Amino acid sequence: MSQQYESLTVEVKDHVAQVTLIGPGKGNAMGPAFWTEMPVAFGELDADPDVRAIVLTGSGRNFSYGLDLVAMGDTIGGAMSGEVSARPRVEFHGKLKRMQQSITAVADCRTPTIAAIHGWCIGGGVDLISAVDVRYASADAKFSVREVKLSIVADVGSLARLPYILSDGHLRELALTGKDIDAARAEKIGLVNDVYPDPEATLAAAHETAAEIAANSPLVVHGIKDVLDEQRTADVAASLRYVAAWNSAFLPSKDLNEGIAAMFAKRKPEFTGE
Repeated sequence: MSQQYESLTVEVKDHVAQVTLIGPGKGNAMGPAFWTEMPVAFGELDADPDVRAIVLTGSGRNFSYGLDLVAMGDTIGGAMSGEVSARPRVEFHGKLKRMQQSITAVADCRTPTIAAIHGWCIGGGVDLISAVDVRYASADAKFSVREVKLSIVADVGSLARLPYILSDGHLRELALTGKDIDAARAEKIGLVNDVYPDPEATLAAAHETAAEIAANSPLVVHGIKDVLDEQRTADVAASLRYVAAWNSAFLPSKDLNEGIAAMFAKRKPEFTGE
């Protein structure tokens, strides 16, 4: 691929593409470039007949810290303003729908995607891995649906797609507590398929599975994904529409301001329900 990206790199070899998150935010945090470039990259890969499988991973010590709150300040700023006018909420709703589409581009890609996860996978990182087909984790991987700690209903895909991956009780525990879980627990509850000793072994396993998939008929592989996703796609779309409307109406709150302030101050938030 000739396209150059700021937030990721793409390499293709032997019918397998590797997409690597590179930031530019700390811990491959998801800033404006990520949300713009991810659907473009996966759209190009999906249209490339030479690409039959995709491996998705992160550079450095972590998969992704999730949403880059500093870089995305313009996006969430209107939601935090407390302004009575409808305009900030309408604008936020449009921005949120575009962010949702960035993750949906991964889920809608006809080419199977395998995530190789190491280090932290937080918030938006979990949104992203919930959109792939197969998930492998390094023993050092840690996961968190952490939005509740910021007084946010996770709105970019986790709550829409994880019901097809986890049992209801496990999902509710993760989403309602915002707790961190390690790779062993993630494997036990079905969030990841397998756990490997280190990031290198995890990436190698992902490429091995990708090569197995790439050896099969692309037409049939696409058909399998299409059939498996038929009912799920409609349900996920409805869930995404609902949470976008919910957050556009209710996200602005004193608790949101407190959650974000507490995160930057590295202290425990004190929520009041306001």
